[in-house]
Amino acid sequence: MKNSLSVFEVMDIRYRWKNGAAPSRDQAAHEQHLLDESQFSNEQDKKIAEETARKKLGVPLVTDDDARSVLPKAAPPDSQIQ
Repeated sequence: MKNSLSVFEVMDIRYRWKNGAAPSRDQAAHEQHLLDESQFSNEQDKKIAEETARKKLGVPLVTDDDARSVLPKAAPPDSQIQ
């Protein structure tokens, strides 16, 4: 029987944690992926399971704009400011 910390269950489906055990809340807040990616056949299932894992651990969900910079982009060097 597997260690209960190495997997978590969502609607009768068991998922493996990325590093073999549930991360601490601090680790989970800084990691992009919490679950072993090899167990998913499509991106939608992975996203749902990752969100559920984050909710279970009580850490913020990853949003689509996390990868985008909040700073404005500089104008190209040959453009003039009006």
